[in-house]
Amino acid sequence: MSGAKDRSSGGHFKVLLWMLLGVLVGLWMQWKLAAPPYLGMEVQAAQGGVRVTRVVQGGPAERAGLVVGDVLRAAVVDRGNASQRVIPLRAPGDLEIGVLAQTEQGEVLWLLPEREAGHPLAPEVFEPKQDRAVPIPVSLASNSPRARAIAPFSFAAGLFIALLKMLIVPVVLSSIVAGIAGVGAMADLSRLGGKTFVYYIGTSLLAIFVGQILVNLIRPGAGAQLGLAYEPFAGETDTTQYLDVLQRMVPSNVFTALSDNGAMLAIIFFALLLGLSITRCEEPHRTRMHEFFDGFNAVMMKMAAGVLALLPYGVFALMVKVVAGTGFAPFRSLLLYMFTVTLALLIHGGITLPLVLKFIGRISPLGWFRAMQPALVTAFSTSSSSMTLPVTMETVQARGRVSKKVSSFTLPLGATINMDGTALYECIGVIFLAQYYASVGGDPLTLAQQGLIVLLALLASIGAAGIPSAGLVMMLTILSALHLPVEGAALLLAVDRPLDMLRTVINVWSDSCGAAVVARSEGEEGPARPALDVL
Repeated sequence: MSGAKDRSSGGHFKVLLWMLLGVLVGLWMQWKLAAPPYLGMEVQAAQGGVRVTRVVQGGPAERAGLVVGDVLRAAVVDRGNASQRVIPLRAPGDLEIGVLAQTEQGEVLWLLPEREAGHPLAPEVFEPKQDRAVPIPVSLASNSPRARAIAPFSFAAGLFIALLKMLIVPVVLSSIVAGIAGVGAMADLSRLGGKTFVYYIGTSLLAIFVGQILVNLIRPGAGAQLGLAYEPFAGETDTTQYLDVLQRMVPSNVFTALSDNGAMLAIIFFALLLGLSITRCEEPHRTRMHEFFDGFNAVMMKMAAGVLALLPYGVFALMVKVVAGTGFAPFRSLLLYMFTVTLALLIHGGITLPLVLKFIGRISPLGWFRAMQPALVTAFSTSSSSMTLPVTMETVQARGRVSKKVSSFTLPLGATINMDGTALYECIGVIFLAQYYASVGGDPLTLAQQGLIVLLALLASIGAAGIPSAGLVMMLTILSALHLPVEGAALLLAVDRPLDMLRTVINVWSDSCGAAVVARSEGEEGPARPALDVL
């Protein structure tokens, strides 16, 4: 176990080292390779504004929907913040010098176009309920020296994201089917299993609700400057009603669904149904199918671990791309996101779970925390619930005085399906990105979509592997189901490692609390008097 711990610690150092190197290379590019902000269009003076005379194919203006002939009356800099400024546009120089000189690459510039005669846009369009401004992320000109230098790093980062997307369907399918089929095979432990499942599902939902409430109160994504363009999903279906969500859950063709990352609801539904059906099969078919999917899941975990081994280099390429292209603006926005996730983890780990221990398990939260310190320290250093499992079991049994019967069932199951910290993180990460996309031209999340995020965060956390950064793969699953661009999740890689360490601690802390609560429900008195002088 010590060897695994040492390798993981070295992995943390490697990721941080390559991240720092990527930031330095990006800063060097910014210093050496000048590149003015770029909107991808040309304008000329017109009555009451400036008229668009050329739109560069594939540029920011075209992606924002501007067309030749649009008359731009004004621009908004730093929209949504206290420093917001509305700048009238009267000549081409107003846009190039008066506006672009005040923006950074990666910021979103809001322009007010007029297309129909007789409908001039007044200043009140900036009010939230009447907002008709067009958002354009300010980017680099594709033919600039810096853009050409960034291109190889952008390609490498895109390739790494493609590898992560490749894992989505097989990891989700194999994890859920193997988990459901494996639990069904333990029918003789139905009472213990029922208590364990109620605890795991309950605490995961509590964690998700804590994250959902905080991210909606703090709103870290609203007005964030991430430099990502929102491009609507081709053929996107309406997800504003609960009935639409339910209808999308049932695949008309399961093979078509398995070939589409956006059909994640249908894939999860089919996996749950398949897993339950395996548990109801006669022998030897039940054992054969369970062993097949268990083996398939083990292979996919190895593949996921191999892809995630490339994380330092993916982070390096991403850091070069972001810092060279947009500077530090995205990181200022990510700080508020990190604060939101950290605060939610602290509330769940320091308030919610201790209350469960106190009032349901009748156990002193402080005494149990002191007893579990070896497992929590190991979880922090390894970022892996699975790698921490031997230490967790030894700690729970020796220091927590939980029987081997309870701990040997609840803890391995918890390391597989109980991911409170991961579920909370996925909920906040997806809503954070959705808030950002809504601020740059996307649609705000509806109540049905927020409910869908809660459900998917729960199911995705059950299917998440107990390996470092596996939660990122599952976040792509939720973004795909919501038809949101998954590229935004790549930017979260920049700050994922410290959050990964923290949420793994919460995952293991919840597992240990679950073992204690279930043991107390079985009449065991040991967890109420943990031994602190063992190990």
